Amino acid sequence: MNQNKLAIKIQNISRNFQGKPAVDNLSLEVKHGEIYAFLGPNGAGKSTTVKILITLLEADSGQAFILDHNIKTQSDEVRLIIGVALQEASLDLSQTGIEFLTLQGRLYGLTKSQIDRRIQDLIPLIDIGDSLQKQIKTYSGGMKRRLDLAASIIHNPKVLFLDEPTTGLDPISRAKVWQEINRLNKELGMTIFLTTQYLEEADQLADRVGIISSGKLVAEGTPKELKDSIGIDLIIASIDDINQASLNKIKQIPEVTRVDFKDSELIISTKSGSNTIGKVAVELNNLNIKVESLTLRTTTLDDVFLEVTGNRLNNQQTN
Repeated sequence: MNQNKLAIKIQNISRNFQGKPAVDNLSLEVKHGEIYAFLGPNGAGKSTTVKILITLLEADSGQAFILDHNIKTQSDEVRLIIGVALQEASLDLSQTGIEFLTLQGRLYGLTKSQIDRRIQDLIPLIDIGDSLQKQIKTYSGGMKRRLDLAASIIHNPKVLFLDEPTTGLDPISRAKVWQEINRLNKELGMTIFLTTQYLEEADQLADRVGIISSGKLVAEGTPKELKDSIGIDLIIASIDDINQASLNKIKQIPEVTRVDFKDSELIISTKSGSNTIGKVAVELNNLNIKVESLTLRTTTLDDVFLEVTGNRLNNQQTN
């Protein structure tokens, strides 16, 4: 597997809707064989980026390539080498699961025997038993999601785009999808570009993570690189409220680099948590602030998101 070959190359892509930028001068590269996670809240530009790359939307400016194929001038070639599972599954509800997968295989030029073999390979992922013989309109949301994912890989694409692949799935189904994504990547060398709001999903699956906010790429690296880039420990104090004067007192504690208060949590960034947590406890006591709990933890991707955007991913509003 040639890790130096680029599977995806985006150069200064922008796309506006009603005069507002959904994707803003975005550039990034994904190597062949990588799992690349695009992490951000709803409305950040993740899905718009994917729709541009899979040729469903045209960019207002910039260009992009999938395995050296220009997405604008070679769109037909691009569609043959990619697989796509979008947030809203494109399913014919009157078909059975088997009929839908068979049709998808035929559209990609697979023979009947190839289709039959691929369906057998995918049955553990779909995991809906005899329901494959039933009409899709009888399926639950999770069943539809897994069927759509199976359809996106029936032709063993070279590059797979997954737009929030586990949204709405229960934990067991989510784990099965994660397992399949890893298998496709490790065993088949498939390049996978996935968008997600789930921090754990990006942390567990991705070789590299790109954090997107308001259409801009604001940070990029391996999960470890991103967490290490902050270079801090976090002290979390559960409290009812705190005034600005008290916040300023906390900020003056030696080795404290940042203090945030949101949703009854006082989040204190420090370069040395073990040396600082005692000083924080003493200061909170001096300020007569009642503390329900005081914990020390290492950095997460949500902390990285807070550092580079000023907001927590888990508390973003859907838009």
